[in-house]
Amino acid sequence: MNILKTALLMFGLTALLMFVGAQFGPTGLYFALGMAVVTNFVAYWFSDKMVLAAYRAREVTAHDAPRLHGIVERLSRHAKIPMPKVYIIPSATPNAFATGRNPEHAAVAVTEGLFRMLDERELEGVLAHELAHVLHRDILIGTVVGALAGAISSLAWMAKWGAILGGFGGRSSNDDNGGVVGLLVMAIVAPLVAMLIQFAISRSREFHADKAAGELTGDPLALASALKKIHMGIEARPMREAGPATAHLFIASPFSGRALMNLLSTHPSMEKRVARLEEQAARR
Repeated sequence: MNILKTALLMFGLTALLMFVGAQFGPTGLYFALGMAVVTNFVAYWFSDKMVLAAYRAREVTAHDAPRLHGIVERLSRHAKIPMPKVYIIPSATPNAFATGRNPEHAAVAVTEGLFRMLDERELEGVLAHELAHVLHRDILIGTVVGALAGAISSLAWMAKWGAILGGFGGRSSNDDNGGVVGLLVMAIVAPLVAMLIQFAISRSREFHADKAAGELTGDPLALASALKKIHMGIEARPMREAGPATAHLFIASPFSGRALMNLLSTHPSMEKRVARLEEQAARR
């Protein structure tokens, strides 16, 4: 269901892009899509280095962090993917993320707060979730979605300036005025709809990774317990160094849940995720 939901949402995003692009003809559509592809191509190839540097993550070896390294190595063997690089982020807020353009160039990072807070079983659940993102190539999916959403935003920007310049161009007929208003409405609504679809895809991928983690470890309740602790830790100490552009990478939103509406969140609610993991455990 999560895969189907992702596919349907990506189809909806593509349809929205084609609709907005139709207002400008092929030239405008190709220009906006080209800009978005170039931007996201750079992000796809270099985002891992940029995000790790942004959070001052430090790579650790088996000698530096034998417990952490051992869990990642064991799960990687079980998942049949190459061993990713392992990093620790100097933050007291409990959280973790995976990055990298494919399983051969992946990295897993956990905060110091997460490493201290979770027991072995819970830490394994979190790391299994992150490796599931690597296995399912969610970074690639996120890049494609980002390119589509970026193209829609570029077209909306063009629509906004087209409406403004048209409005000051001396046009006075009702039809022309209606066209200007239509462009302005589209310039506002289209990026908002694209953002909502992008967030919905992100939430779907989180559910998918949760389920895969439960299957990989054979213990869905371990991840459920970890999510509860992470949620409480973030509520008590939000991750101040986190930025909106990278929030979707983490296993849980690094911001206080009270500050965001569900539709405007890159992550499902903790309660829904725990409920699904408990259902998964009950079916075993």
